[in-house]
Amino acid sequence: MLASIRGPAEVKALAPEQLPQLAQEIREELISVTSRNGGHIGPNLGVVELTIALHRIFDSPTDQFVFDVAHQGYVHKLLTGRGGDFFRRLRQTGGASGFLYRSESPHDAFGAGHAGTALSAALGMATARDLRGTDEHVVAVCGDAAFTCGITLEALNNVVSSTKRLIVILNDNEWSIAKNVGAISRYLNRISTSSTYNRIHHDVEAFFKSFPAGVEMNRVYMKWKRETKDFFVESSLFEKFGLRYLGPVDGHDFDALAKNLDFAKHCDVPVLVHVLTKKGRGLEAAVAHPEKFHGAAPFDPVTGENKKPAPGAAPAYQDVFGQALARFAGADARIVGITGAMPSGTGLSHLAAAVPRQFFDVGIAEEHAVLFAAGLATKGLRPVCAIYSTFLQRAYDQVIHDVALQNLPVTFCLDRAGLSPNDGPTHHGLFDLSYLRCVPNLTVMQPKDEDELVDMLHTSLRLPGASVIRYPRGAGTGVKIKDAPQELAVGHAEVLREGSNIMIWALGPMVQEAQVLAARLAAEEGLSVGVVNARFVKPLDRTLLLSHAACIPLLVTMEDNVLAGGFGSAVLEALQDADCPTAVERIGWPDKFVEHGSSVDLLRANYGLAPDDIHRRVLARWRNLRAEHVEADV
Repeated sequence: MLASIRGPAEVKALAPEQLPQLAQEIREELISVTSRNGGHIGPNLGVVELTIALHRIFDSPTDQFVFDVAHQGYVHKLLTGRGGDFFRRLRQTGGASGFLYRSESPHDAFGAGHAGTALSAALGMATARDLRGTDEHVVAVCGDAAFTCGITLEALNNVVSSTKRLIVILNDNEWSIAKNVGAISRYLNRISTSSTYNRIHHDVEAFFKSFPAGVEMNRVYMKWKRETKDFFVESSLFEKFGLRYLGPVDGHDFDALAKNLDFAKHCDVPVLVHVLTKKGRGLEAAVAHPEKFHGAAPFDPVTGENKKPAPGAAPAYQDVFGQALARFAGADARIVGITGAMPSGTGLSHLAAAVPRQFFDVGIAEEHAVLFAAGLATKGLRPVCAIYSTFLQRAYDQVIHDVALQNLPVTFCLDRAGLSPNDGPTHHGLFDLSYLRCVPNLTVMQPKDEDELVDMLHTSLRLPGASVIRYPRGAGTGVKIKDAPQELAVGHAEVLREGSNIMIWALGPMVQEAQVLAARLAAEEGLSVGVVNARFVKPLDRTLLLSHAACIPLLVTMEDNVLAGGFGSAVLEALQDADCPTAVERIGWPDKFVEHGSSVDLLRANYGLAPDDIHRRVLARWRNLRAEHVEADV
C-alpha cells in the first residue's frame, strides 16, 4: 500500500479500515531504512498514526504543518511523495534529508533542526495569514520536550494576542533525547494520567452543551474558568494562556485522532490537542531503549544491536571527554557537568554514573544551561557545559553577557565541531571559531587528538576565566592517553615538523592532514614543509607565528571551520597588526551552508577540501610565489 502513496490525496482516499495496514508498512520502511543508514527512528515510529491523521484531516501544502525539530518528519516525507529510492537514501548523498527543508518539498512549510522553534514559526505564519486575509490552517506539531525550551513559552505567551486561529499538537511521549526533566514534564504526566481531571472536564463540557445555546454557555464557562481561581475545575496550563485544551488523546487511535483534529480544525479560537504517543512503537528495542534509538547509528533490525566497530577502533571523543571529566570530578567536588538533554551524546552519562550529585541535565534549554553555569561559577564551582557546537549558537548572548563579561570560570566543551555529515547544515559545527573568537576573556582551543583533549580539559579547569574546547564527532586517532594529564601553556603552539619553504599551521583533526600533506610535498616536490599544531586560536601564539613569517615564504592555515572569521582570519589579523606581508593560503569551509552527505570525505571533496585538492592549491600557490620572485629579480 505504501508504494501507491504519491501524496496526501492517496492518503485521504483510503478507507478507515486500511489505515492500520498503512501504518504497519510505514513502520517497516522506517526500520528497514534507518537500520542501514541510521537516523531518528524512535520519534518517527511514535508519530505514524498522528501524521497519517493530519494528512487525512488537513490539506497540505495549502494547510501548513510546522514540525518542531523535524526529528519526527520521516513519516511526513513518505506521505508527500518522497518515498521509494529517495527515502531509502535517507541522510545519504542525493537522498532525503534527515530533517525538513523548504527547498526539498512544498510540503515542508518550515525547516528546523533545533528544538523549540515550531510554535513561534507557526504563530508568525498564522498571523501573516490573518493579515493577508486567507483561510488556510497552520498546525504546529510540538514535542513535549519543546515546552522545556524558553522560546516555546515565549511564543505561548503571545498566541492569543497575535491570532484567533492556530492549532497546536502537543506530541507527548515523555522523552526528548533523554528522559524529560523538570516541572513541565511532571505537569504533563499529571494531566495525562489523572482520570478524575479528564472525566470532570469532559462531563462539565457535556453538561453545558446539553442545554439550548449550550455551545455559547460552554464558551462563557471556559472564559470564566480562565479568569478565576478554578473554583470548580482546575484549568490546564494552556487554558491559562488562552488556548482551548483538548485531550489527552490516544495518539495511536485513528478514530480518536480524527475526531479531535476535526474539532480543532473548526475551532474559532487557538486550540491545543494533547496527544499521547509511544516513542519507538513497533520496534521493541526502541521502546525499551528510547534514548539510544532517538538518533540511532545503523543497527540490526531484528535485535536492535548496533553494528559493532572494527576491533581496536579508537574511542569516540565524547567518551574520552566524559570519562576524563568523571575522573576529575571524582577527585574535586567543585567540578560539575551540565548538559541540555544529551547525557549520552555529550559523554556526560559517564559523569552521571560516577558522581550523580555533580551532574545536571537541564532539558533542551541551552540558554539556561549557560546562565546556570555562570551562577554556579560565582560560588566557587567549576562548571563544564557540554553542548554541541551548533547548539551553543542558541546561547550566544549568555556566553558573552553572563560568562565572558563577568570573567567567570566556565568551561565549554563543544562536541560535533566540524561536520556532522548525515545530519546536514542544521548540525554542522562550522561556525564556532568565528562566533567565539571575537569574545573577550575567552580562551579557545582545539586538540589534535584525544590525549591532548584530556590535557586541555585539565588545563581549562585551572584557568581563572572562561574557556572553550572544540572537538569533532566520532572516533579519535587511537593515540594512547597518558596516565596523568599535562597542564598546557596557554597560547603556545606545538611545532611537529620543521620547514623552510612552507609552514602549515593546522588545528584539530586537520593536523593529521597537514602532516600527510607536508610529507607528500617533500617527497614529490622536494620542498621543506613544516607543521605546527596551533592548539590555541585565542590567544594565538603570535611569537612563533611572526618568527615563521620572518623567514618562511608561505604560511598555510588548515581548519575545520568556515573561513570567514575563523582560525585563518586570526593568523591574517596577527600578521596585519605586525605589518608583515607574508603570503598566507587559508584552507577551510566556504561561505555556504553545507548539505548533508554520506561521509565527511565526500563532503570535503564536494567543496575542494579533499587531500588532492588541498595539495594542488598549496603547490599552485608556492609556484606562483616562486614565479613572482623570479620576475621581481629580473
